[in-house]
Amino acid sequence: MYYPFFRGKQFELLAIKESASVIADAGFNPIIEPVRETVNGLHRTLQEIVAQGAAASVIVNPRHGDHRHDSEELAAYLRDNYGGNDAISPALLLTNAMSTEDALRLITAHESQLLTLVHAGFTDGRGLAAGLPSGDFTHVFLDSRNVLYRRAFRGGRRILIEDGFERKKNADYDLIDRFSELHVTFEEQGADGYGDFLTIGDHYAEGGGPAYAVAIHLTFIDPGQEDAMFVYHFKSDTNNTPVDPAGKFSEALQKLVTTVDSAGSKVLETSAVHEFRDLHARHHFPGLGYVKKLSIKHHLETLADYHAHG
Repeated sequence: MYYPFFRGKQFELLAIKESASVIADAGFNPIIEPVRETVNGLHRTLQEIVAQGAAASVIVNPRHGDHRHDSEELAAYLRDNYGGNDAISPALLLTNAMSTEDALRLITAHESQLLTLVHAGFTDGRGLAAGLPSGDFTHVFLDSRNVLYRRAFRGGRRILIEDGFERKKNADYDLIDRFSELHVTFEEQGADGYGDFLTIGDHYAEGGGPAYAVAIHLTFIDPGQEDAMFVYHFKSDTNNTPVDPAGKFSEALQKLVTTVDSAGSKVLETSAVHEFRDLHARHHFPGLGYVKKLSIKHHLETLADYHAHG
């Protein structure tokens, strides 16, 4: 049903690991693109996914990070550790840099396994569909608008992924932006599931510079807007210099707490919101990576609650 797309940075992997029981209960299937050379964090995350009875797909030919020029190590890691376990399955990125022959050669090397094909700019959908070996494929489309391309894969399991998070400088965000309605409409679009890039967005950078502004991103579903999803951007006020990130976080956190405590708040009381409240009560700044982790966990719990009660 829900296929959140993660890049395997530290706090994203921690968010998955700490949300494994939520992911399992909701039947979600994370897609993880490993971007770090070491697989220790990935391994701990996948072990917890398996322990909780959940499933995940791991991209074995990433286009970002440390493995982008050599994917065999990841493929070997999955074979050695999860070759007999369908809970953890390989995924392949199909990009516009590949010929149809390249794509089919890559797919054939993994055809004995459950396989997720992530269509990420590949253009010859009809040729690829005609050449696919028999097998159990999940087709994930990173461009949910390309209807003609995905028509070639009718009859297969099709997942639409949409980037609902508009990336800006933190200081430039409005208080609220529309995020997505795909969780409501994916079936009407002929899909079997949907996904997004959570509150990170489809943007990859090795590291960020100093934060002139701190923003906490928190999604919510609005029943008054036909269950569309929106995102709050709680921003700091003192944004002229990169000094005092803890003070900036405190300013943003105060706005978050005021909003979630207000009458008629549509923000779900998730475990992440409880932790934000605790940080506010203790006047503690855990670091910006930790804040991103909480935003991701909140997003997962919000969608899990929607599908459980929506």
